[in-house]
Amino acid sequence: MVGIPTLVHVGLVWVPTLASIFLSFTDWNGIRFSDMNWVGILNYEQIVTVFERDFFQAVINNLVLLLFLFIGPTALGMLIAYLLDKELRGSRVYQSVFYTPVVLSLAVVGFIWQSVMYSTEHGLGTEIFGGGEAVNWLGDQSFLIAFSENYGISRNFVAILVAIAWRHTGYIMVLYLAGLKSVDASLKESASLDGANEWQSFRLVIFPTLKPINVVVAVITVIEALRAFDIIFVLNTPRRTQVLSILTTNNLLGEGGGNVGRGSAYAVILFLLCLGFVVWYVTNHYRESEYQ
Repeated sequence: MVGIPTLVHVGLVWVPTLASIFLSFTDWNGIRFSDMNWVGILNYEQIVTVFERDFFQAVINNLVLLLFLFIGPTALGMLIAYLLDKELRGSRVYQSVFYTPVVLSLAVVGFIWQSVMYSTEHGLGTEIFGGGEAVNWLGDQSFLIAFSENYGISRNFVAILVAIAWRHTGYIMVLYLAGLKSVDASLKESASLDGANEWQSFRLVIFPTLKPINVVVAVITVIEALRAFDIIFVLNTPRRTQVLSILTTNNLLGEGGGNVGRGSAYAVILFLLCLGFVVWYVTNHYRESEYQ
């Protein structure tokens, strides 16, 4: 019962992962194994030198996405969950409205925003904010916030962030709503009797009891930010708004494709970044289990 799923998991997950690590040290073009040559860390050196701008801009975009998810959708999802936990009239309708984007694939969400919100001529965003003129939401790569001449946060990437937030907010709402339902009502009553206002009650009583949910949300948000691909790939027009997953795909299959070695090197870097947070979560979880 355990062995067969383990074999399937190892075969579909860990064998390709280890193969990617090995291939990152080669110059394989993905066609014939006889053409594969060992090049050591050459791919990694080229990533941070020859392809320096693409790599560091992708890292900046991934970090911006991470910070945005924490500051924006995560906080908003928590607020919505807190309000819905009060059993407002029509709360089930609100839950359905906010959760619906979560059940859609990221690619579908991307197409919805591309055609409905960000259509240059007739999109809802254009009609509301365009002032009667066409707005190129997804093609404007000028920097809204510039860190230097070559690096910054582009306007079209900000548009992509808004589309990502639409989906991520509902996901976080469901997680926190489940956590809030498990909070002992007597804790809230005790805080109220002690004279705590609503903000103090949430900050000092409710939020600390949500620590397991906070840890899960933190790990999920970090991994979502680092491995984001589908919705960015759909909305990334022209295809120059880079994140690490896009660079991996472009080197393996798309623009500049045929360099499996370099694409695998990008994948390994992304894997190591995700692995660090997963190890932190697992270590934290088992440490707490030992004390209980």
